[in-house]
Amino acid sequence: MFPYFGLSTETVYLIAGDIENGTERQEMQPMDVTQEWVSYPEAEKYCGLSHTTLWRYVNTGEIRAARVGRSVRIHLPSLREFMEVRTTEEGDTATKAREPI
Repeated sequence: MFPYFGLSTETVYLIAGDIENGTERQEMQPMDVTQEWVSYPEAEKYCGLSHTTLWRYVNTGEIRAARVGRSVRIHLPSLREFMEVRTTEEGDTATKAREPI
């Protein structure tokens, strides 16, 4: 698994309601949220690929992305899966190419 470079997990508070004696009391409970959609610069830091390379894979559909207004967000699980598949496929051939004959 690749580490999250510069990607933070945010703490979001879930409001849970309790009813005691006919009155409702709300409590804030912490809940960790992990980013699933990241910007191009965050994706570049995560995988080490250039902006142009990421753009090419997004355009071919190999990595999922969504456009919101003028900004584009890359689906981090899709990027992670893409990198895992490429690592296992190309890792074997790269190792074989370096072995002496």
